[in-house]
Amino acid sequence: MIRGLVNAHTHLYSGLARLGMPAPDPPVRDFVDNLRRVWWRLDRALDRDALRAGARLYVAEALLAGTTVLIDHHESPSCIEGSLDVLADACQDLGMQAVLCYGATERNGGRDEARRGLEECRRFVRDNRRPLVRGLVGLHAAFTVSDETIRDAGALCRELAAPLHVHLAEGRVDVEAARAAGYAGPLERLVALDALPPESILAHGVHLDPTQVAMAADRGAWFVQNPRSNRKNGVGYPSALRHSGRVALGTDGFPADMVEEFDVLGEMARTHGDHPAAAERRLASGLRLAASIFGGPAAAPAQPEGNWRDWAVRERDTARARHDAGGRVVVEGGCLLTGDLDRIRIEAQTAAARLWERMRAVS
Repeated sequence: MIRGLVNAHTHLYSGLARLGMPAPDPPVRDFVDNLRRVWWRLDRALDRDALRAGARLYVAEALLAGTTVLIDHHESPSCIEGSLDVLADACQDLGMQAVLCYGATERNGGRDEARRGLEECRRFVRDNRRPLVRGLVGLHAAFTVSDETIRDAGALCRELAAPLHVHLAEGRVDVEAARAAGYAGPLERLVALDALPPESILAHGVHLDPTQVAMAADRGAWFVQNPRSNRKNGVGYPSALRHSGRVALGTDGFPADMVEEFDVLGEMARTHGDHPAAAERRLASGLRLAASIFGGPAAAPAQPEGNWRDWAVRERDTARARHDAGGRVVVEGGCLLTGDLDRIRIEAQTAAARLWERMRAVS
């Protein structure tokens, strides 16, 4: 049974980002410029020490916010091999249920980089024995990979009997790249290349239409909406997601406070004319998604007493009061019992300072 709240799409590697990450100069122009000049530079600067410190900070603070499951999507091009073990150890040690993958991409090193990313997924899914952690196959986004890599990812999903976790139609660039390659859109590209197995996780879906969303639902895929990230990046609101009953809530690297994410979802849903009830159920859908991966029923009421925000707050406060993981109490009375929080924060500050120096040197 899954207790607490689920962050259905995030990036543990962003755990250090709020600790003084240098701002781009000049400011970013758009979504793609933000990826290239901020997040992809951060990715390339990551090493194992930064991954460990950032993951431990993110996981610790997520647990204290009442989030008990993280579904992560990872990239660290300078340290691919073994990177998922670093994240998995942080989750297992601190008592967080987690689902991990490496987002294979060709944006730095071409097909060889993509092969290494997929091999990291294969190795981790095959070898991981941590009871709190599961593995999936990952692609960064279709617009950063070739058809050959997408086919390889689909084949690996079938080999491992594992779903795919991928950014899909977050920005218009993904749609434009798919059309330039001869496909109707990025979703159709995955389908045509046999890379959309059932239970796959499609993050964002901002630039999809109702027909595409229904197609994904018919194929058993999950969507994850990320309101704070979408708002900050200015990519739009995924209105078409109302046409699927399999939409969960994620933070896309923002802190894993799901009550805050839910509040922003409510604001954006009202602004864009979305049906409040459909948007609100996305918290419970995260529990269903997690239960489908870990097994067992999701501990979410079909219709909570009061409203969904009240339910989310109660779940958060219950988890803060006493959160069990595999029979071990990890949070009680708002205190983390599985790690020294002060030390975790000090180590994160030290690792962040070193990371920013490396990031400044990355072109």
